[in-house]
Amino acid sequence: MEMEITLDGGKIITAHLKGHEIRTDQPVAGGGTNTAPAPFDLFLASIGTCAGIYVKSFCDQRGIPTDNIKIIQSIDYDMQKRLPSKIKLDIQLPADFPEKYRNAVISAADLCAVKRAIADPPVFEVVTSLVD
Repeated sequence: MEMEITLDGGKIITAHLKGHEIRTDQPVAGGGTNTAPAPFDLFLASIGTCAGIYVKSFCDQRGIPTDNIKIIQSIDYDMQKRLPSKIKLDIQLPADFPEKYRNAVISAADLCAVKRAIADPPVFEVVTSLVD
């Protein structure tokens, strides 16, 4: 898979992927105009939304309504490293959610590919190339 990243003026950076444009910006305090999420915020959101699609698929396969399910993601930071030290996903289920599936829905969320990529990180290689 390949995506193109463009520098679009100011602090706006856009990823072009599979016919979509994923735009990022920086907050005003960081020199941006705050017109889109910051890249790191988008990264953090990808964790919760990834877990969400696994929870949704789990429920859909069993005919369990998902209208009243939500995930609250909270993040503890290591202020010295300026990175998350703990990310908690609280899958909030309605009172009538089947008891027998409560642990299984946690297991489904744990299958999230974004979470797994963090747990077993890829090798990064940054290079330059010249184009005409």
